[in-house]
This record gives sequence, C-alpha cells and structure tokens, in this order.
Amino acid sequence: MSGPCSYDRPRRIRRGAALTLFLVSVLATGAATGTWSQGPQGPARRPAPEGRALAAHPPHSATADRAAVERAAAEAVADGKSGAQAAADVVSRSGDRWSTIYSPGEFKDFQAQLDGGYVGVGLWVRQARHGRIEVSRVQPGGPAARAGVAVGDRLRAVDGRASRGAPVTEVVARLRGAGASRGPAAVGSPVTLDLQRGTRHWSATLHRARLRSRNVVVDRPAGAHGPTRVKIAAFAKGTGAAVRRAVRDASPEGGMLLDLRGNTGGLVTEAVEAASAFLDGGLVATYDVRGRQRALYAHRGGDTRLPLVVLVDGGTMSAAELLSGALQDRGRALVVGSRTFGKGSVQMPSTLPDGSVAELTVGHYRTPAGRNVDGGGLTPDVVVGSGAEKRARTVLSGLGGGA
Repeated sequence: MSGPCSYDRPRRIRRGAALTLFLVSVLATGAATGTWSQGPQGPARRPAPEGRALAAHPPHSATADRAAVERAAAEAVADGKSGAQAAADVVSRSGDRWSTIYSPGEFKDFQAQLDGGYVGVGLWVRQARHGRIEVSRVQPGGPAARAGVAVGDRLRAVDGRASRGAPVTEVVARLRGAGASRGPAAVGSPVTLDLQRGTRHWSATLHRARLRSRNVVVDRPAGAHGPTRVKIAAFAKGTGAAVRRAVRDASPEGGMLLDLRGNTGGLVTEAVEAASAFLDGGLVATYDVRGRQRALYAHRGGDTRLPLVVLVDGGTMSAAELLSGALQDRGRALVVGSRTFGKGSVQMPSTLPDGSVAELTVGHYRTPAGRNVDGGGLTPDVVVGSGAEKRARTVLSGLGGGA
C-alpha cells in the first residue's frame, strides 16, 4: 500500500491489483488478533507483530465522520497543533472503535508489517479486561520468545511507562520504538518490559531484531495421502499465493484443513486470493462504501474438488471471517469450531494535512448469501469447543479426505 486507497476500480479484483481494502485485524480474546477488550479509544489496532487487540465485545455501528476528522486536523495544523491528535479526538468522541489515526511513522511501520518484515521483539498484545495489556502471541525464535515471555503474560510497562489503560497502538509503538515521524527503532536497540505471570513480577530487557512474520504454515502429511494442514495467522502480502501453492501440492485424497483460528485479519485482497484457490470464480463478498455497493469476486481456475474443512474460533475475525463466510456460503467447505468474532466493517485510509493517516470506517461487508458478519460473527456448521481440530479431521475424513 502506498497511500490513500480508492475504490473506483473494476468490481472484479484481478491478480496483482493495487486495491488496498482493509478490514481491521486484531485478535479478540476474552472471546478471542484482534484481541481486544473495549478500552480507551486511540489509534486503531492492527494484527502485525507487536500487534494489537481489543477484547471481546460486539462491534458497534458508530462511524467517525470523515469531513469532521479532516476539518479538525486541518484546523489544528493551522493553529500549530497536532493534526493527528485532533483527528483522534474526533474519532474517540464518535464511538467508532475500528477507525484509526496513524502518525506518519506508525503508518510507514504498518506498511512494512504488511510486507511481512518488521523490527521488533516478536510480540502481539491485546487489551484485556480493566485496561490490562496482555501478550496474545509470541513469535518463535524472536527476542521475546528467547527471554521466556509467554502468551497470557501481563505487560505492565514498557521502558518504565505503565501500559494499563493505554491504547494498544500506543503500547505497540513503545515496543517497536516508533516515533511520531519515523519508523521503528534500530536493530539491536533495547526495550525493557515489566511483566507479570500470576503472582510473579519481573523485568526483562530485550534487544529489537529484524524479524519476518510467518503468516502461513503448511504441515504436509507424513504419508502420501494424508490431509494437508494450512495455518494462516494473518493476511499479509503473499498469503494468498502461499495458499495457492499449498493447494497445488495437497493430496486430492487427503484433503485440506484450513486453520483460521486466532487469525488477525489483514488485507482483503489476500483473503480473496486465498478464496480463489478453492473457487472457480464467483462472488466472495459484497460491501458498501458510504452507501455505494461493491462486490469482490474470486479468480477463475481454483481447485473445486479438494475436500476442505475450515477451523474457526472467537479469534477469527475480519478478512478471515470474509474468507470463511465465502467458503461456507458457496458450499465449498464445512466450517468447524466456535462462533467467530464478528468484525465486518470496512476501513479506508486517507492522508491528513500533517501527513498522518486516518483509516476510517466507510461501510460493512456481507457474505455471498447476504449475511452481515458485524457484531454477530459466523456460526460454524459443526459447533465444537475443545478438541476442535480432532473433530475437524473426523469431518474431513467424512468428506473423502484422509484421517
């Protein structure tokens, strides 16, 4: 993505198109990358490493007024004040928890995250109950993992600044060392975390490293005909192509288990590309931009015969819900697990006078059957809590895939 996006493009999204349509991707725990509990309003939360989250509360339909946001930013800049802060104040008052204001440095960092690379310590965090910040994901082999940080640990402070009650994006910026007008801190720069696990409190000084997100993990069967398991953590650039390669290499007899549990969402174009691996064209979703209807279509030529089961849970949100809903409505896959998060709003970025970026809610998407995901999520075909993957493999074997 290189700037504000436009929806004035052909309705059929073609391979390589530069449409930068975003759905927020943060795990929602409590029920679930986004991961959020509803907390202080602030810059939006995102799914990338050092990613953010909101706790599990149904999204609400409030939307920030774009004209009001831009006017506030312009007036602030004219008065020598922060346009980004003025815009964030308008967003906060609107009650739109999905809209975001990025400083130029934060937005540059976010773009780098979508490319799969970043400088940081390998943590995703979420805002839990009572404003607490918790670790929602740890990147294997990263500085945080080597220091023994684990999912569920409470992040009390970053470099001595308390995290409780702070917007998740602010905490993320501290972790990454991103300033208002620059990108993340240099490789090797230190950051001190104050952590809590149960009754244990401790501090750890980590050194930031250049890391690469591994958003798609493919586990191929030991035998020739077993099922292929594809785990997608988030939809960054290249995710759709990775899914296509996995489908091409999968055993037709074994089938595929597509694991979207805890998926933090991401680029809708990549979710459409992933859907195209399993569909021979046709509708993936519809969405509206300020009342004007649009549609997203799969490319032709996908594998429509490979037995497919999709695993979801309360952390499956946004672009991951779009993909799950399309495969479910089109009768292409059986969905197994628990109800998804329910984040079906669409955000579009635009540049403010001071160079900051406002990513504001402009509409909502629906599945091919017309279901509105926002607030309610998707109900799996087979609802199961614990033991979901084992059940999914049983279902897959019933579809003709290997056990």
